[in-house]
Order: sequence, then structure tokens, then C-alpha cells
Amino acid sequence: MTIWSKSNDVLGTVNRGNPAESGLCTLCMADCQGKCETWLSSLLGRKMLYPRDFGMVTAGSSNTTSIGVSYNSLRIMGYNYGAYGLGQNISNSSDDCIFPNVNIETEFGSEEKTKSRIPIMTGALGSTFIAAKYWDPLAIGAALVGFPIVIGENVAGIDKEAVIENGRIKKAPELDKRINTYLRYFDGYGAIIVQVNVEDLRNGVAEYVIEKYGDKVIIELKWGQGAKSIGGEIQVKDIEYATFLKKRGYIVDPDPEKPEIVEGFKNGAVKSFARHSRLGYTHLSSPEEVREEFMKTVEYLRKIGYKKITLKTGSYSMDSLAMAIKFATEAKLDLLTIDGSGGGTGMSPWNMMQTWGVPSILLHSKAYEYASILANKGQKVVDMAFAGGFAREDHIFKALALGAPFTKLVCMGRALMIPAFVGSNIEGVLHPERKGKVNGNWDSLPPTVSQLGLKAEEIFAGYYEVKKKVGENEMKNIPYGAIAVWTLADKLAAGLQQLMAGARKFSIKAISREDIASANRETERETGIPFITDIRNNVARDILNS
Repeated sequence: MTIWSKSNDVLGTVNRGNPAESGLCTLCMADCQGKCETWLSSLLGRKMLYPRDFGMVTAGSSNTTSIGVSYNSLRIMGYNYGAYGLGQNISNSSDDCIFPNVNIETEFGSEEKTKSRIPIMTGALGSTFIAAKYWDPLAIGAALVGFPIVIGENVAGIDKEAVIENGRIKKAPELDKRINTYLRYFDGYGAIIVQVNVEDLRNGVAEYVIEKYGDKVIIELKWGQGAKSIGGEIQVKDIEYATFLKKRGYIVDPDPEKPEIVEGFKNGAVKSFARHSRLGYTHLSSPEEVREEFMKTVEYLRKIGYKKITLKTGSYSMDSLAMAIKFATEAKLDLLTIDGSGGGTGMSPWNMMQTWGVPSILLHSKAYEYASILANKGQKVVDMAFAGGFAREDHIFKALALGAPFTKLVCMGRALMIPAFVGSNIEGVLHPERKGKVNGNWDSLPPTVSQLGLKAEEIFAGYYEVKKKVGENEMKNIPYGAIAVWTLADKLAAGLQQLMAGARKFSIKAISREDIASANRETERETGIPFITDIRNNVARDILNS
């Protein structure tokens, strides 16, 4: 097991808690005062691509990528000649083949394409309270940048203000708020995706959304996620709310209606309740039955008006992965998101998250293998997004390359929530009257922020770019968390462009599996990506023997 360093002296970053493979702390706190790489990138943007204190330092790599099997065990290849994926307005001259000219726009979809300015999307931000608290900066930031955002499961079902009559949603204020917040700034790039699970389908969420928003929204079927093998959970500390959720049809643990639990809560012994979703397909026992049920659901969603349908699956066994890819392909879905173990944003049982499922790099390697089987049969394989513990621009490149040509997007969960946290905390300090509204957690700016400036215009590297996009009058309505999302996305975009230029790939479609290498033989065996010194070794020998 690789032990990731808690600090990076070159970038001047420090993890508050134990770092995960992604570089994020395993426990990411909304009130964190810094300063992991993603946290600091939300303020400084593309400056974080380079070592600190230029002119006073030299810097060298300290990589440990030769240890173990993970995305960090893949190396990105660079070449000294050629240029591929050039656009119509780019020649192959050195004046044109510069990294700012790398086109990182992408698109996905079976018939009608959905465009994204940057090849990322959010994870599913559902009924967890932290997603609700920070939805506005996340959604507005995603819309301004132009990448898809996903409303996760159970949002309508847990909403106290939602009205359900005869088992059907009639009113869903929280869901409406989330959709409309994104659509207000949507400019044709990105998408708003609404995810539905077992309870959502029972409650008529799909019907509610299509009747109210039509083709402005993409619907996503939920099979699972990489953090856990059971349905989504939230934790509530109010026994009345727990009872309300039970009456809504959810599983609540412990049972808030048991007399002994009521007594325990009154006396402080029981302090909280976990709300769980149900498992899907429990009445089925074979892949054929799953396919039949799945196709019926897709057919129904198309019948009621959905033009774009996606699927999210988790790190289940290999037959489940094969079913997801094959069925999504046969159903002509627009996107399949494959979430490997190692990710997670909500309240997953901790030891389940630690020990369950297939690690991302292994799951994604198999996804490429299975997609290739279908492609070799002449089938148009469903577009895919890889998820599960991604945070940096090198992660984006590696995931796109590992799944090329099938992978169009990289799904990022916790990493994209961090700028919403830090931006909201700064806004709450600089504008105390907004602190409650934006869910700010600080009373004053910590030194990690104040050393950068005392005004938003000084703190956020992306401030004036956002201002240019929305105009001076609208700028007052933009949450600081959204500016931080923009700033982080700009860093990821620039870093990705640099990596792609080094690989001589000037468009997302040009990225291939030849652009990455395995740093050890074990990674080569598990991923099918050749060992680093074997790549183009035959070409090298031809040169020497010519």
C-alpha cells in the first residue's frame, strides 16, 4: 500500500487529514482552512501548475509512481515530433502548435450530442445535506464554465416541502430550485442531469421532471456507485424528520417509531438516524431478466418524452460491468458513468467504502476491454465517463487515455465540491450579512487566504474572467463559490492542455492509450498498458538498425 505524502513543499500545499490517492484528504471538511492542492487551486487557479517562489528555488520530482497499481502508477508519455488532432484553424507549425490552442471541448450522446467546454462532470449530488447547502455555487460555477452537473437520487423524496399524492410527486421545491439555478446560467455547454433510483421511480420523479422541463433535462438511471454496494444514505438528528422519512417509504435505522428508540433519543442515548435507499433488481436472478427490466424502463422513459438518457453504475463484479456496457449500448443511451471504488461524497459506511468493490483503475481497465469486444463486433459503443477518486488534470488525462476512444468525460465528486466550500467561507467573512445564506463557516479569514488578499477581486484568480462573462451588473449575483469553481476549472483546463500538448494531441478525440505507460510490470499486467520502456521500443530499434 502506497503512503501518500501529507505535504508538497514544491507547491506549498498541506493536507489537513490523511491524503487519499486523489490527493484529497480522506475526510474533506466544509470548514477547512486549507490547504491541499485542490483547495489552493480554487483560489490561485493555474498558478498552482508551477512550483512556488520562482526565482528563489529549483525543484525536482519526488514521484513514487512505480509502487503498486493505481492511476498514479500510470505515466503520461511525451513525444518530440508530430502533432495530431489539429483543428481547422491550427496549422502544424510551431507557432500554432502551442498548448493554449489545444481544444479540450468534448461531447457525448447517441443521436443528439451534448457539448462540454472541459471534459469533466460532477458526481451525483443528491440528498446529502452538504450537497443542498452548496448547490448554488456548484451549479452556477458548472453552468458558467460549461460542464455537466448531476442532481443525485432522493432529492424530491426527502424534501419536507415536496407534495406526494397517490404515490406521485406533485410539487418538489428543492428539485426545482436545483434545476432552475443551473438553467439560469446555462449557455448551451454542459447539461443538467437528474438521477433516479428505486424510490424516485416509484415516486414519479421522472414524470414530474419531463412534464415541467421537457428536453432541458437529461434523466439518469442509477445502478450504484463506487463508494458503497447499497443504496444512498443520509444522517438526520431530528426524530420527527426521521419519522417523516420513514412515512415517505424510506428505510430508517434505527426505527424512529420503536418505543425503546424514542426513549433512547429523549435521553440522549440515540443521537442520529440513518436513512437508506432500497436495492434495485432484487426480484431478478439472471442477466437476461435484468436486461428485460432495464429495456422496459428505458422504453418507458423514451415514451414519456426523454430524448437523452444516461446510466450510472458502481464497482460491482465483472458481469455487472459487462451488463452495464452492453445494455447501455443496445439501448442507445447517451452516457454510461462507471464509478470505481475509491470515490464517494456522501455518508457511505466507512468500512464498506474501505473494503468493498473494484478499485477504479482495475474497473476502468476492464471497461475498456469489454467495450472493445463490442466495438470489434461492429457495435457503436455507448459513450463513457470514468469516476472514482479523481482531482487533478493528470487524472483527467490518464482516465481519458485509459478508456480511449470510448471515454468522453471524467466524473469528479469531492474535488469539485471543495471550491464551493472555500468560496462560501470567504463570502461569509467578507459579507457577514450573507453568511447564513451561503453557509459560511468562518468568522475571519485564515492566514492561508488573507495572505492572498482581503477582497474577492484580490483572492480569486478567476474573478475578472467571470466578471467578463456575466457582466458587471450580474456579478453581484454570482456566489464566491462559483468563482472558485471557475478558478479551479481553469487550472484543470490549462494543466490538461499542457499535458496534451506534450503528448502532441491537440483535441480530446486524438487522445489514445498510447499516450500513457505503466510504471511497473504489475500495472502493465492489470491494465493492458505497456511498460514504459516497451512503448515504441520497436521503433527505436528500427532507427538504430536503419
